[in-house]
Amino acid sequence: MAVQALNTTDIESRLAQLTHWSIDENKLHKQFVFGSFIEAWGFMSQVALLAEAMDHHPEWFNVYNRVDIHLTTHDAGGISERDFELATNIDLL
Repeated sequence: MAVQALNTTDIESRLAQLTHWSIDENKLHKQFVFGSFIEAWGFMSQVALLAEAMDHHPEWFNVYNRVDIHLTTHDAGGISERDFELATNIDLL
């Protein structure tokens, strides 16, 4: 079954269940700040393992101790339940 993009109401409802995630450029977004580059890189390594296991990969950007993550489901043409599942798992790290 194909992954479906969520409607605005569903996105807002699910977004309320996450901490510090927002919508940016029609994607789920969160910025993580760490004490050092090594901590940020370690976090990215953990996220990479989660993403690979889910076969759902983030758009991300790293500068020194900061990691910006954007989640969207390209196949669905928007934010899907898969994005919220990955965001929830990322927060559990």
